[in-house]
Amino acid sequence: MRKTKFLPFMTRAGFAALAFLVSAAAAPNALPPKPRTPDHSLNGLFASLGKASSEDEAKPIEQQIEELFLQSNSASIDLLMTRAAAALQAGDNDTAKKLLISVTDIAPNYAEGWHQRAKMEAAANDDTHALVSFQKTVTLNPREFMAQVELGDMLAEYGQKAAALASYRKALALDPHFEGLDKRVEKLSRDVEGEKI
Repeated sequence: MRKTKFLPFMTRAGFAALAFLVSAAAAPNALPPKPRTPDHSLNGLFASLGKASSEDEAKPIEQQIEELFLQSNSASIDLLMTRAAAALQAGDNDTAKKLLISVTDIAPNYAEGWHQRAKMEAAANDDTHALVSFQKTVTLNPREFMAQVELGDMLAEYGQKAAALASYRKALALDPHFEGLDKRVEKLSRDVEGEKI
């Protein structure tokens, strides 16, 4: 059974925007600023991801998107997620499990709570619960390409090739340069749909 990594998280965004607002208020007669480039909003990052020309160019964009996905907009949830990550790093899987279950109980619509719970369950070989948690993740956030790939991997392991292919294709549409995914799609396409004439 593969092992999945618990992503580092709890980064904060918005300080640059706040600084801009303060400076704009202090200088009302200043010329309007040029539009920000690049666009670091979620939609902007996905646009950049779609235009990336290689895996190396895509990776930092993938990381920025995952960091935005991890933002819960709740101080209490952020704290629980931070403690869960610390527990996992310390090898205290029981505590991490309890904390992540608390996250999904308190914030059932927070997709990354389910995602991190799914990864922990998969690492513990609890595939039954991991499948449910991965499916909840992508239902709540269909653009969670990492979870789409992880769900696809698990479905493929259990011989559900058509469902795995569908999940892989959703991820590939979002992230055309996800490492190794094009080869997985190509192989499963042959298995599910046969050789193209």
